[in-house]
Amino acid sequence: MIDKNQVKKIAELARLKLAEEDVEKFSKDLSSVLTYIEDLNNADLSGVEPTFHAVSQKNIFRSDDEPDEQNLELAKKLVDLAPDSEDGYIKVKSILK
Repeated sequence: MIDKNQVKKIAELARLKLAEEDVEKFSKDLSSVLTYIEDLNNADLSGVEPTFHAVSQKNIFRSDDEPDEQNLELAKKLVDLAPDSEDGYIKVKSILK
């Protein structure tokens, strides 16, 4: 378990000011986190292949030359709602000189 002195040292390194009641709370919380990490380290992962990416390695995006008609209609409606537009684009006031 992480004691109060360790919590105070961590807070000092992180340049945090903790009230005394927070020190006790964080002592319990950090101990809980470290216990959970220890449980993860002890998990049996035999037979589990490493995952290098959360998503499969296939391309899930459409190519740029395949417009989606539903999105085109939505974009047109949004441009029509804008106070000022030109050639299908929303015109905004210039912010750069």
